[in-house]
Amino acid sequence: MTDVWYFAYGSNMDPNRLKLRCTDKGVPVLERVAGHLHGWRLAFNKQRRDRPGEGAANVMPDPAGLVEGTLNRMPPAGLDLLDVDEGVSSGQYARRAVQVMRLDTRQPLDAVMYVALPAVVAGGLRPPRWYLEHLLAGRDLLSAAYHASLAATPVVD
Repeated sequence: MTDVWYFAYGSNMDPNRLKLRCTDKGVPVLERVAGHLHGWRLAFNKQRRDRPGEGAANVMPDPAGLVEGTLNRMPPAGLDLLDVDEGVSSGQYARRAVQVMRLDTRQPLDAVMYVALPAVVAGGLRPPRWYLEHLLAGRDLLSAAYHASLAATPVVD
């Protein structure tokens, strides 16, 4: 079966977190490269389960927006594992097919990402510091400016 590309813009940019969620469960991440998603913006507006006031990463359509993240090539079974972690069956996130620019080759790739469902999106949320640290762990594939903007995100301590 053909491998798939998964675009991570949130906590799964942390290679150790993705290893725990996929590789350690028998589904390897075969390649990890920088990707840019045009026409979207990052928001921490996905209400975390059982954590009032805390937000997880989400993306929102924005014609002028750009989201940096990691493109991860894996067998399709990796998405099945991620569906569990992302709460697909409980109505937290849904898969969405997108085109993401692979930075090293400047070629667009068909990829899958997760987008929060409207029922779990709210305003005025902040990520907890530990959660934001997972995003910052993607530093090796993020621009310095994007990493700095992430680091400046107000958090819940």
